Amino acid sequence: MSKGRILVVDDERILTESLQNILTSSGYTVNTCLSGEEFLPMVQTVNPDLVLLDIFMGDVNGLQLLRKMKEEGDDTPVLMMTAHADVALAVEAMKEGAVDFVLKPFDLSHLSVLIEKSMEQSRLKRKVALLQSELEEQRARSGIIGRSASLRRTLETAEKLAQTDTTVLLEGESGTGKELIARFIYQRSARADRPFITVNCGAIPKNLAESEFFGYEKGAFTGATDKMRQGKFELANGGTIFLDEIGELSLDMQVKLLRVLEDHRFYRLGGTRELTVDVRVIAASNRDLAKEVEAGRFREDLYYRLNVALVKIAPLREREEDIAVIAYAFLQEFSKKFNKDAPKLSDDALTLLQSLPWKGNVRELRNAIERVVLLHNGPLLTAEHFSFLSQAHEKTPNGQSASNTYRLEIPPTGVTMAQVVRDLILKTLALTNGNQVHAAKILGLTRSKLRYRMDQLGIHPEQRSYTVLTDRALT
Repeated sequence: MSKGRILVVDDERILTESLQNILTSSGYTVNTCLSGEEFLPMVQTVNPDLVLLDIFMGDVNGLQLLRKMKEEGDDTPVLMMTAHADVALAVEAMKEGAVDFVLKPFDLSHLSVLIEKSMEQSRLKRKVALLQSELEEQRARSGIIGRSASLRRTLETAEKLAQTDTTVLLEGESGTGKELIARFIYQRSARADRPFITVNCGAIPKNLAESEFFGYEKGAFTGATDKMRQGKFELANGGTIFLDEIGELSLDMQVKLLRVLEDHRFYRLGGTRELTVDVRVIAASNRDLAKEVEAGRFREDLYYRLNVALVKIAPLREREEDIAVIAYAFLQEFSKKFNKDAPKLSDDALTLLQSLPWKGNVRELRNAIERVVLLHNGPLLTAEHFSFLSQAHEKTPNGQSASNTYRLEIPPTGVTMAQVVRDLILKTLALTNGNQVHAAKILGLTRSKLRYRMDQLGIHPEQRSYTVLTDRALT
């Protein structure tokens, strides 16, 4: 991967060609410009990480070019090139926004140091701006937590994909942590020191999607009265862009996105110059995009362009081993947030959490833990503290209680969660004559999760009859 793109601007052809050869051999991508008239259009088209600009460009003053560039809102770092007699002008250029100046004839080692320093400062400046923006828009997120085989396989795949620059498609239900996996890939990639831009495609109004993605020129539409605005793809140049819920994009925007993925080129809204970017794309969807293609709601060509490497993230209900460790991590997080001692989970509380379907996945579990920690004090959380979850999951989609809901009668002497769950599984297996697939469907579980529960509670598949055991038999 290139160390960055440099635009060399000087009217001396021999000098520009020499610099191009030297900097290219050092790992940079280099474009050259020989006239002041071509400078501004070329900056917009090439989208460099650094500009090497001569003080004098024939009849054009480099200071004027610098001022005009800054007036148009372009904050690309500029390193001025000047002869010894022009040092005063070079100092003036720094006051106008240049990052530094270098004297002709060049000391190549000094020039190399200045270029690396200028580009590093630029990268840090962009990264700080992006972090500040994220802090304003998002709450802090937990890291990836879990120990299930499914999660380990997902992370192993993500680790391999991080070593490439290929496009990645993440599929999983809402709340499964698709953005966390995207960040995991980004942080372990060669672009980790470059921008990471997140775009929630489902949250962008259709009439603003193009300007959000590609930016706009002044006067491009009603309300575009400010200076030129860069879009998300320009902001992500050199780094990674995460397109969350990409299935929400209109068919019209899908066409425009496909062109950027294939050519890395686009026009700002209202613009006449084609721009080039170097961006790694990670997309995500909570829908099965293959089925969306069949239904005509998603373009087939875009689907195959995105689906270079597919990572499917399992829902939380299929990762039961992860529930306890995630719950404890959230207990620590919110106890610290609310300035409380972190409580522990009782066995019945943990059994309840592991038995729920978690339609909202990790996000739903996070919200549940936050609510309980906020409302309750004490060193131990029991199943009773999470009773609101059982009530919520006993509702049908329209919010009404189902007429055939399993009703629990609690004896005066009390009952444990293990007894309740075992009783429920045994009764369901008796109802289905031992058919575990049918029983799992009735209970809203996967067959593997039902088998896990049966093993945990000592219910053996080879039993010829599934009789509900007495409390004494359970002790």
